[in-house]
Amino acid sequence: MLNYIWASLILIGLLVAGLLGRFTGDSGVITSALNISKTAVMDIALPLAGMMMFWLGIMRLMEKAGLLELAARALAPIMTRLFPDVPRDHPAMSAMIMNLAANMLGLGNNATPLGLKAMTHLQELNPHKDTASNAMVTFLAMNTAAFTLIPMTVINYLSAAGVKGAYQIIVPTILATACTTLTAIFVAKALQKLPVFRIQPQSSPPHVSLTAPNPGSDVAAPGPTAVDVAEEHPQRATPKARFLFMLLLVLFAGGVVLELAAPSLRQGVLEATGLSQVMAAADQRAAEAKAASAAVTADATAQASPLRRLMDGASGVAIPLLLVITLGVALIRGVKVYEEFVEGAKEGFSVATRIMPFLVAMLAALAIFRSSGALLILEYVLTPVLNLIAFPVELLPMALMRPLSGSGSLGILNELLARSDILEYIKYTAAIMFGSTETTFYVLAVYFGSISIRKTRHALAAGLTADFVGLTMSVVIGRLMFA
Repeated sequence: MLNYIWASLILIGLLVAGLLGRFTGDSGVITSALNISKTAVMDIALPLAGMMMFWLGIMRLMEKAGLLELAARALAPIMTRLFPDVPRDHPAMSAMIMNLAANMLGLGNNATPLGLKAMTHLQELNPHKDTASNAMVTFLAMNTAAFTLIPMTVINYLSAAGVKGAYQIIVPTILATACTTLTAIFVAKALQKLPVFRIQPQSSPPHVSLTAPNPGSDVAAPGPTAVDVAEEHPQRATPKARFLFMLLLVLFAGGVVLELAAPSLRQGVLEATGLSQVMAAADQRAAEAKAASAAVTADATAQASPLRRLMDGASGVAIPLLLVITLGVALIRGVKVYEEFVEGAKEGFSVATRIMPFLVAMLAALAIFRSSGALLILEYVLTPVLNLIAFPVELLPMALMRPLSGSGSLGILNELLARSDILEYIKYTAAIMFGSTETTFYVLAVYFGSISIRKTRHALAAGLTADFVGLTMSVVIGRLMFA
């Protein structure tokens, strides 16, 4: 499934870019793809390497001090039911507990290294090294569900935008994320039983005999496996596939013609289809969003109430308290803290380098789709449908962007909070929506990329279903509590 989605993002983006004239230029699809590829390596993967080293070192100390075992025992009744394939005393169990706890406390990016460590341990139990196990899919679905007790980031932005009662979204966010988490678990467990998502026998590496056959024996030497034959002789294209490929070439050729012809031809096509008005309105909205985001960020600390300062302080104390307890218990039990920390940190950089290709692949495809204008057209097409189901049209950009990009959805949130022409309950709903959903595609790329999983099975379906429930519950709860 992920293969088709990734290819569709790129191909649709290129076709729309040809129509709108966004092949080249500073905001063109190629420039955007190259820039985001650089960002994926320099601004995401490499900084993550340092965080990985730090947290893997701390986890090593917690393991040696017995804290991970203590946490695993406390939550064992729940975790063993959710992950029956993971032994109760396996390091994967404690690593998953630490990751989920960090997410609940709103520690943000600090939860990622703990999750990557958990995936590494789960891979140790996985007999099919290129295919996601049931435990991996369930764990990843719970991550994308993003169960949160204190949505600190959203509260800060609400307060900075001058929205009264920012802390009122804590309970709605807990309710919404509880629904998404239950949905994620249920869907992950249900889909793993379907034949289309079952682990196929060929996912296991073929057995290779290390002893040469006896020349006088009647046993023939093992021939090529079915997988080898399939790789040497790719399947022939069906008539339907050939037709779709020819249609793709024709559409792309149309974009090339518009690119090479006089600008008046493209302008005439855009005006005839109504796309010129759609793009003009979208450009204006993007400019307003950028200005609003900058204004909200600049005022982030100017309107801090005593309660907000207390919540900020509590969040800031969480990690130092964890370090004090970890180092204190480790020293009491005679653990060589410096040596064990360094030993645990050694793995951090290798994990970061493994996820780089997966990050580049996913973020480049998303950048092409977004910068081409395809996302804006999709918003325009879906607006009439949303009006019929009473889904606030103002929240559509957030709903579409949230699974794709964290920074993009944060910019949309700030734009909504700064607008004076929309109702307050929509601002609350947007905040709940941001806090109760996750960047599913990014999470899949990072977590599965860290252990070189190619066949993700039903992980994407479970994550997107949880996102859909989160979006729906955000609207329902926002309307009930704030409308």
